[in-house]
Amino acid sequence: MDEPQLLQDQNFPLFKTPRNKPSINPSPAAITNPNSETPQESSTVTVTAAADTFSGIGLAEWAVKTCKELGMRNPRRVQSQCIPRVLEGRHVLGIDETGSGKTAAFALPILHRLAEHPFGVFALVVTPTRELAFQLAEQFRALGSSLHLRISVVVGGMDMLNQAKDLVARPHLVIATPGRIHLLLRDNPDIPPVFSRTKFLVLDEADRVLDVGFQEELKFIFQCLPENRQNLFFSATTTSNLQKLHERYQDKLYVYEAYEGFKTVETLKQQVIFIPKKVKDVYLMHILSKMEDMGIRSAIIFVSTCRDCHRLSLMLEVLDQEAASLYSFKSQAQRLEALHQFKSGKVSILLATDVASRGLDIPTVDLVINYDVPRFPRDYIHRVGRTARAGRGGLALSLVTQNDVDLIRGIETLIERQLEMVEYKESEVLSLLKKVFSAKNVAEMKMIDDGFEEKAKERKKQKLKMLAEKGLLKKRSKKRKRNKDFAEEGKEQKKEVFSSKDVAEMKMMDDDNFGEKTRAQKKQKQKMLTEKGLLKKRSKRRKTNKEFADEGKRQEKEVEALTDVPSLKKKRKKKE
Repeated sequence: MDEPQLLQDQNFPLFKTPRNKPSINPSPAAITNPNSETPQESSTVTVTAAADTFSGIGLAEWAVKTCKELGMRNPRRVQSQCIPRVLEGRHVLGIDETGSGKTAAFALPILHRLAEHPFGVFALVVTPTRELAFQLAEQFRALGSSLHLRISVVVGGMDMLNQAKDLVARPHLVIATPGRIHLLLRDNPDIPPVFSRTKFLVLDEADRVLDVGFQEELKFIFQCLPENRQNLFFSATTTSNLQKLHERYQDKLYVYEAYEGFKTVETLKQQVIFIPKKVKDVYLMHILSKMEDMGIRSAIIFVSTCRDCHRLSLMLEVLDQEAASLYSFKSQAQRLEALHQFKSGKVSILLATDVASRGLDIPTVDLVINYDVPRFPRDYIHRVGRTARAGRGGLALSLVTQNDVDLIRGIETLIERQLEMVEYKESEVLSLLKKVFSAKNVAEMKMIDDGFEEKAKERKKQKLKMLAEKGLLKKRSKKRKRNKDFAEEGKEQKKEVFSSKDVAEMKMMDDDNFGEKTRAQKKQKQKMLTEKGLLKKRSKRRKTNKEFADEGKRQEKEVEALTDVPSLKKKRKKKE
């Protein structure tokens, strides 16, 4: 199949008025054949005064019953405001804080409509990370437990052939990461027709999906979907891209924004501890050893790099501290297993990069530790949002070194809140110093044996290659070009310096008295140093060196004499 031409921004079919808005709770006679192309009469949802209940916002009885079984007695703010608008057939942009119930705000109305018209593919959900995709699938299955759903999770790190087979079988819901679904749509001619009648497109964590370089993939994906679909966007934070959507399509888009600035929940206790960088690992182990005394059941430790994540996991293993780790170097199966171990309570500690900072709903996280303070204040909000969810309490503790002070100030400015400073008894912390340093050395030796650095370099090359292919390294290439220009300019300057040096040496040679003047100055300087007693050791060393030199010359003469003996004998024989 020829690759469809990517649409230009001005023709981007992101928001098109639906031609066939589905009706609510239709009678059996009103339900049309899913294969029919006849548009249905549009209708709107009437929200009753009892909008504080799931039945009051227009959901079917089976959905209300399922919510009660799951402990969801009443809709939360984002749900009570967005679900009716989705059922009306409108495009929705929902922005609310982490743990506010955004997933159910789009999952419930989609399942409500799917129950009326069960065909596939009914909805495509695009999310930025693999772990979040699998979590969304679990939540859809829980909310639609009475519908016998068929869900396909399409992410990287899994077999593409099996994923293609699953899609051709037309599951009800497809939950995917942008890169993998783009590849399948582009390279397999049997897959685009599967999405020809898709009713819903959802971008979960929309701020990140739209901001991390998936623009070309998203344009291609959107082009493969019908123009009369509904578009649902949900995010914990607003960004410039989401704001542009709001400004450009405000007449066609319902916007719910309960997010008032970049704030953290009141039930979250936020602390910082100022420590020397060299003993950061020691302080971390001291905090982990106090978890039981503090009544903490589980903790997530966020680090900035895969290398530190891997090193810390090895170090904890040496120290007999059970922990799971989640970072991009691991295979998809290993990442899912790590999440399962942590969610099930098999391990109480999860080491993770920012791949786990967005969207993952782990109910029992009591403590979030920022081993590395995030470079961007907004990432801090997403990290600490893993705890104190759904009204529960939680603790966020950041390890701050001398290099992180400005980062902490930026975070406090963003969240409009001063972080509490805490201290630990230094003597108790440093009692672990020898033990932790020994474990750290063992961990680093294991990394060398495993060839971790070589693997990391290779992954970095692949990533840069991918970014270059997407055209996201243009600015960087310009910078490199400038650096190359500077290097060339430096070489030219160096040549000029050398040429000037040659000129100076020529002048020195022309000056007959220059050598005599230099030797006289040297003798004068040595005389002064000798008078001050600063040349004693030096003179002895020079004398010793001279003796060695004389001995060497004497040995050379002896060797020459020995080598000359045969030749002398030959000469004597000839004379005789």
